[in-house]
Amino acid sequence: MQSISTGVPAVAVGAPGDYLTRPGFWHGAIGVAACWYGAACGVAGPLHRRVRDGRADEHSVAHLGAVSAALLAAREALRHAAERIDADPLDREGLARLHARGTRAVVEDAATAVLARVGRALGAGPLCNDNAHARRVADLTVYLRQSHAESDLADLGRDVARRAQPW
Repeated sequence: MQSISTGVPAVAVGAPGDYLTRPGFWHGAIGVAACWYGAACGVAGPLHRRVRDGRADEHSVAHLGAVSAALLAAREALRHAAERIDADPLDREGLARLHARGTRAVVEDAATAVLARVGRALGAGPLCNDNAHARRVADLTVYLRQSHAESDLADLGRDVARRAQPW
């Protein structure tokens, strides 16, 4: 091992592949999805307030309904994932990767839908006039790129194909 620029020697802490196969790795991937969910809830806030305050047209009300449904699906996927983690914290069943990939896909879809629908319902105004909202939108947009998009979906598809029909 070579030293890094600070002169501190690099020390191997495991064999190649250990990081990705260690118990808890996929549970952490679900934790990232939980952060996406929390950020999406924050992004949805201005739309919720506008509709609640009676300042929205019917299209915005419909967008809020769709946002609510997407966030409900994401929340339930995360709740189910948490139950699975609690039931098998060391992944003895070998299902953590499958559950993490599925949960991440559901939450990513929900967060992406929230970004799109809130933007369509509210227009550019909150992005220009509400710094906190603009930061949340920007942060969530960047954070969602921790997903590898279709690559992750292809991995999920391969995992699903190896099992008896999982649904």
